[in-house]
Amino acid sequence: MTLTVVRAGMLTTVQDAGRPGHAHLGVPLSGALDAASHALANRLLGNHAGAAALETTLTGCALRADRDLTVVVGGAPCPVRVDGRPAAWGAPVRVPAGAVLDVGTATAGVRSYVAVDGGIAVAPVLGSRSTDLLSGLGPPPLRDGDVLPLGPPGPGLPAPALTAAAAPWPGPPSGTLVLPVRLGPRADWFTGTALRTLTAAEYTVTAHSNRVGLRLDGPPLGRSRYDELPSEGMVLGAVQVPPDGRPVVFLRDHPTTGGYPVAAVVDARALDAAAQAGPGTRVRFTPG
Repeated sequence: MTLTVVRAGMLTTVQDAGRPGHAHLGVPLSGALDAASHALANRLLGNHAGAAALETTLTGCALRADRDLTVVVGGAPCPVRVDGRPAAWGAPVRVPAGAVLDVGTATAGVRSYVAVDGGIAVAPVLGSRSTDLLSGLGPPPLRDGDVLPLGPPGPGLPAPALTAAAAPWPGPPSGTLVLPVRLGPRADWFTGTALRTLTAAEYTVTAHSNRVGLRLDGPPLGRSRYDELPSEGMVLGAVQVPPDGRPVVFLRDHPTTGGYPVAAVVDARALDAAAQAGPGTRVRFTPG
């Protein structure tokens, strides 16, 4: 039971719920950046919420089914086709053996999720099948011609009440992305003006953003201290400020330690939307 990659796309990786509990070994959390979309795609198939799926980046991917499949494409909206025929986005779709599922370019947002009944069954590493781009753990990003093993199909689809129309897809941010933050743990390394700027100014997502972090352009944050900070633990959502003063919001492949001060930490519940913020998206931080 396999799935063959016909077109890998810009960056398509295998992701599940991640590998928590290994930060003391220097291993990031990893896992699906838009965790809510990943879990919902699995739920619509009757998979368990943490089953491994494919996370695409902007340009989608194309896959050939080597057995009859049921799939759900969710996350960033995009056109879906089966052997050239339009198919549903955000709902279960049957893909016959030998047919090609084409997941097109995202029309909004950044990351789409392709969940398959039974899940992607690559070998787990430290309890997770996720690709970790920072440490290199897990399977490498997909390449044309790769063959992915699949798990056995589950007992069937969930109750009919959970339909595409009723499914609570979070969707990409519309307009300005608002990220609630709590100041600290190194807020005292920044001037009062810098901390006021952080929660008053508007920033913009740059093209250098990736699974490690959301890199922002905007008013630099001035420091009140310039001595060296010993490396210390980093958490998901940390707003780290490198020497240029422009903040970086750490996402799931972030390093577990760092030597630049962290001015604030984003509420983890807001990071699913951050995962769908493409270059040029406006961002504001708000106390919360």
